[in-house]
Amino acid sequence: MAVYSTYAASASGLVKIFSGRRVVDGVDLAVPKGMIYGVLGPNGAGKTTTLRMMLGIIEPDDGERMLLGRLHPRDASDQVGYLPEERGLYPAMKAKEAIAFMGALRGLDWRTGRARAVEMLEEAGLGYAADDKIRKLSKGMAQLVQLLGSIVHRPELLVLDEPFSGLDPVNQEKLEKLIRAERDRGATIIFSTHVMAHAERLCDRLAIIAGGKRRFEGTVAEARGTLPFKAHYVPHRVDGGIKALLPPDAEREDGGWRFTLPEEGIETLLVRLIEAGYGIAGLSIERPSLHEAFVRIVGPEALVEEMA
Repeated sequence: MAVYSTYAASASGLVKIFSGRRVVDGVDLAVPKGMIYGVLGPNGAGKTTTLRMMLGIIEPDDGERMLLGRLHPRDASDQVGYLPEERGLYPAMKAKEAIAFMGALRGLDWRTGRARAVEMLEEAGLGYAADDKIRKLSKGMAQLVQLLGSIVHRPELLVLDEPFSGLDPVNQEKLEKLIRAERDRGATIIFSTHVMAHAERLCDRLAIIAGGKRRFEGTVAEARGTLPFKAHYVPHRVDGGIKALLPPDAEREDGGWRFTLPEEGIETLLVRLIEAGYGIAGLSIERPSLHEAFVRIVGPEALVEEMA
């Protein structure tokens, strides 16, 4: 049964236990329609298991999920595109046939699938490889072919598990372009990653998972907002006395000092430095990166634990 929802996918209290270990421990997610939504976390954090439960590939031990308004995720499978972490295409198939075949598995007729496959390969800059067998393609090309196969039926929801893994920078850029094009078409995209740069460039919203728990949900700006701004200050004159005037966390860096922006504001601090004769040779205010926010939210202990 379909239920109206403003969310393309949602989960409440998802739990999965493997060999006595709670790999996913009460995760809540809500993915608004028409957005690119990132699921971030260290390797082993529970991202893949969470996505597979939401898709109905595996059943949760507790909790509920809804996919495209369906209480049973598999009822929506023809409207979903899925790129699993474990890639796999028939090596003897031609690229265009592999794409059409994946579309046929989702209910797309073969003729339409082949026509779309040729068109999509051209748009992705792979038109020359349409008749090449998968075994002749590079790893990056084969991965893009599999992605095209997951969207050839024009799904409402596209789920990508670590899609950038193993791709060179050129193919990473092609993949980012494809993801944005799918969102612009009106699809919702969920992708998991442990690489912050992709999430920073692509995500409208994101969730951070570590230790099987959701640690954060919101926009990239909101994640960055969990950390204060930093300042990089370069004085005209350098001597041992300047340290006493700077905030306690000030550290030498690139010919100057880097420190957390004081609560009183930068202006009061600069006045003190100028009056003391240090002057200002350079000053920049730096916004925290998503990587820095990620480490703060997850915690260094969790990173060490899960990446060991």
